[in-house]
This record gives sequence, C-alpha cells and structure tokens, in this order.
Amino acid sequence: MTQTPAGDWLALGDASRLLGVAPQTLRRWSDAGQVDVFTTPGGHRRYRRSSLERMVAERHAARPSLLRSGMTSGRLVRAYRADASAHAGALPWVLDLDAADRDAFRAQGRQLVTDLLAYLDAPDPEIGERHLTSMTALAAGYGRMVSGLGLSMSGAVEGFLEFRRPFLGQLSNVAVQRGFDTAATTELMGAAERVMDRLLVAVMSAASIQQVGQARRSRRARPIRAVVSAEQVVDPGSVVTP
Repeated sequence: MTQTPAGDWLALGDASRLLGVAPQTLRRWSDAGQVDVFTTPGGHRRYRRSSLERMVAERHAARPSLLRSGMTSGRLVRAYRADASAHAGALPWVLDLDAADRDAFRAQGRQLVTDLLAYLDAPDPEIGERHLTSMTALAAGYGRMVSGLGLSMSGAVEGFLEFRRPFLGQLSNVAVQRGFDTAATTELMGAAERVMDRLLVAVMSAASIQQVGQARRSRRARPIRAVVSAEQVVDPGSVVTP
C-alpha cells in the first residue's frame, strides 16, 4: 500500500486556512462526510493536503470568475466615488490631505482592490497566498501612513471600514445579479469578510507599532529638555543672552 508523505497531512487549523473557512465549518463538513478526514489514535483530525487543494480548485471552477462576472476595478472605482459622495463627512481628515498623500492613498487602494479580486479568484492556494501577502503589506503600510499623519487608532480603523463597505456591497450585488447559487455566494462573502478582518488586524498592528515608536521618541526627548530647564533655574547665568 502506498503511504502518504507526512507533510501531506494537515491539522484542522492549517486545513481550514487552506480552504478559507473557519475551523468549526471544516469540522462540521467532516462530521457530515463532505470532507475526507483521518482521526489519529489521540483523537486529532488530519486532512490530506492534495485532497483539499482539489476541493479549492473545484469550488473555483464551479463559480464564475469575478472579473468575468463584472466585478472590475472600474466598477469598484465608481462605487467608491458614489460612496464618498454619500458619506462626505465620514472622514474629515481626508479633506486635509495634500495632493501627494491623496495620490499615495489612492494608489494603495487601487492595488489593494486588484489583489483582493485576484485572491478571491485564485485558482490554487499558493497563488492566493501570494496575493494575501501583498495585501497584508499594503494594509500595514496604510496603518503606518495614517499614524504618521497624527491620526488616532480609531481614525485608522474608520478609514479602512470606509474601504471595506463598498467592496463587500458590490461583491454581494454581483453575486445576486449573476445568479451565483447560495453555497457559492455564502462561501465567497465569507472568504471576503475573513480576508478583510485579517487586513484590519494588519492596519491596527502597524498603526499601533508606529504610535508606540513615536511615543518613545517623544519620551526620550522630554528628559533632555527637563534637565536643561533645571540647570537654568539653578544657574541663571548659564543662559546666554544677546
């Protein structure tokens, strides 16, 4: 009998990430016999990587491509413009951006949309992982940029949510308009929401690290000023006057 290489077996967490579903969902599929699973003598579930990769490919083949279904960058740009007009006061700090910062945010947003669509349409997990890595870096860059502008964590989060809402709205519209079946729509929206959650975490982590660094630099500067001030009080003659 041919033995399966040890590296081909995945634990529940790794298997659920490969499929893009929550661990409890994969556990439920396993119990219902929808996914092949091997249970170790210790009671742990193991899934064959090659079988899961075939499942991913089959699911994507069953759902039409988002680009072919009309979920294009142009459609999303129009949606973002309409949303910005409808929620003009949601992000007042955006109005204060100079041309360079505004262009930088737009470039990041366009690339993030491109990666999101490619990730959701990825024919295999390896390609999807590459786009996820790119998106995570972009989200972290956004968090650092917003923090560098002096905005609070809530400002960074609100900005990302303004990006998230129109994307998910258009994704849902396309699924309905193109007649995706219920299972495909549920899977698609779930995958989009999960990746958006991961990106939000990247935004918050990067913004937090940036803010901590700024606070440390500020604290290092304050004692120096305090010492100089104290010396001036003790010895007023140390202050050179013109």
